[in-house]
Amino acid sequence: MSLDVSPKLLAEAERGTVREEDFVDTVRTSLPYAYDLIASLAAELKGGRAEFTDNRTPPPSERERGQLLRALASDAIRGSLERHFGIALAFQNCHRVAAFRPKARDGQTYARFISPRAQVLNQSPELRDC
Repeated sequence: MSLDVSPKLLAEAERGTVREEDFVDTVRTSLPYAYDLIASLAAELKGGRAEFTDNRTPPPSERERGQLLRALASDAIRGSLERHFGIALAFQNCHRVAAFRPKARDGQTYARFISPRAQVLNQSPELRDC
């Protein structure tokens, strides 16, 4: 299970509504490594002028790598984090996460980052089984 869902949040979902703030808080407490990494990228992006910020440092363990993969593989989690932080996320390999300004999705830098060419160039033997 990727999220530790509280009885209160589960009851909300069973009634048909889930407040996104509650969902994001569940993500924050369930996947702290992923949440904190994305929060730091968002803060760095908002504090600067760069088109994007990214992480190239591998997670300290497979546990943290799993958190990152779960967060970015889930459309609901990824979308909620993007809306919460006001960013667009892009992902390569097992840990290279990038935060872009939302308008960048229409730009060349974002298109290059998510291209098959960029994915191939970002490969290395040590990342094959990550």
